[in-house]
Amino acid sequence: MAAVAIVAISTILFVFASVTLWWTMHAWRTPETLAGTRFAAPDGTHSLSFSLLLPARHEQLVLEHTVLRLMQSTHTRFEIIIIVGHDDPETAAVANRLAETHRHRVRVVVDTNTVKNKPRALNTALPYCRGLVIGVFDAEDQVHPHLLEHVDHAFRATNADVVQGGVQLINFHSSWYSLHNCLEYFFWFRSRLHLHADKGFIPLGGNTVFVRAAALRAVGNWDGDCLAEDCDLGVRLSSRGAKVVVAYDSTLVTREETPDSLAGLIRQRTRWNQGFLQVLVKGEWRRLPSFWQRMLARYTLTGPFAQAFSGLVVPLGILIAIFFDVGIGAALVSFLPLAPMAATVMFQVVGLRDFGRLYQLRIGPIDYLRLVAGAFPYMLVLAVAAVRAVWRVLRGRNNWELTAHVGAHLSGVGPAPAIREGGAA
Repeated sequence: MAAVAIVAISTILFVFASVTLWWTMHAWRTPETLAGTRFAAPDGTHSLSFSLLLPARHEQLVLEHTVLRLMQSTHTRFEIIIIVGHDDPETAAVANRLAETHRHRVRVVVDTNTVKNKPRALNTALPYCRGLVIGVFDAEDQVHPHLLEHVDHAFRATNADVVQGGVQLINFHSSWYSLHNCLEYFFWFRSRLHLHADKGFIPLGGNTVFVRAAALRAVGNWDGDCLAEDCDLGVRLSSRGAKVVVAYDSTLVTREETPDSLAGLIRQRTRWNQGFLQVLVKGEWRRLPSFWQRMLARYTLTGPFAQAFSGLVVPLGILIAIFFDVGIGAALVSFLPLAPMAATVMFQVVGLRDFGRLYQLRIGPIDYLRLVAGAFPYMLVLAVAAVRAVWRVLRGRNNWELTAHVGAHLSGVGPAPAIREGGAA
């Protein structure tokens, strides 16, 4: 019986690890594939108008920097709408001061919902949006001034309904898990999301995502009860045949910070995992037109179960293989998942070098050691978050656990260019 369990568990883990590795490597299949993940050069035409939504809850430490960075955009047709809670006077004070100083660009909308979360805040602001395209950013984002010009051109050149830009965590040095967290974003936005867009099913990223206002309103805006409103929106748009374009360019990515504590990381991943499970249960993915799209959706949305399963059974499998007589064959099979796991770590080593080169970050031997040594502990952290998400779902707990931001990604940021005060969108 133990031998059968070892073989079954090892086979499942091998398949899961192999598929994940293959999908992670999607953008690196050929030089042409990698080059195609970037934005095309803009043509200087500012045809579209943008409403940039900035939900901010207890973000008084980082909000001003984000808004001033957005104000530096070289695009001429945009507005910034800051959304603050009625019970958050500290953030509201910063937002109102910015709106008073930059009246032609910045407005403040107050979220009076009793239950506070990101999708409810976004829905509160949507009726005030005047732009043809709705863009979403987080309150700690460092946005490149040329981004909107590239997004404008991408919409027109591809006739897209949605343009998903890149997001990159930068402060890889802050803690042992930050390095792994940064690489996760690196592979997700530079590679994995491109695969999803190519296949016609995509769980959108939470920010630096731009949606035509008409398409957003046609699918009923954001789901105010979903803990992964970005994933949910992507699923609903995909199921209705929306065209999604993904672009990752290291010079244009939106820079963010990793959670400032391990507990914060677990809470963040718990929320995301729980949100994926909510989207799975809602079943909008069943409307996807092809069988393979539905299979991709099912595999992606059940990811929290797979992570939780891996975290629980890997230590158990090791103990069984060591302390029980399972036979040579079963013992050998138990090592099967190590092959794709080792290949994943090797690929991450190469990715870390590429990450440092693209962002002009000094990557030393100690960083590669941290990467290898922390690979399994980080997997266990993600597994804990997945188990916690499943537990919260079973207990019916779906409150929004806020991630704190301290601006760790802003160190070394140089002086900003002059702000342009053109007309509103």
